[in-house]
Amino acid sequence: MDPCIRVPGTLAREASEFVRFCRDRRRVGWPELYDEMWAVASRRLFRGYGFAELGELGIGFSLFETMRLAAIVAAVIADEPQVARRGASTSRRGVAVVATLDEVARATV
Repeated sequence: MDPCIRVPGTLAREASEFVRFCRDRRRVGWPELYDEMWAVASRRLFRGYGFAELGELGIGFSLFETMRLAAIVAAVIADEPQVARRGASTSRRGVAVVATLDEVARATV
């Protein structure tokens, strides 16, 4: 069995924008990014969207949706362009978020 969850179907553009919005606010990896996403949703900081509106886009925060959300985050970040900066030894973009089932399970306990 493959330990990574794949995102089924096409992700809504607004869902991708939500992930990027949260990642731009706080440059952290999974599972810390989950906390930022939850905070943004609870305060309706992204276009006034709360949990219900984000749920309609496929962004769910329940324990049963955690693995799918981790896969969504990984897919969105993997699609970010690699931005080369002159004079910078590292780029903040392009850091992959890879979450296995075991890592997600440990993070949610």
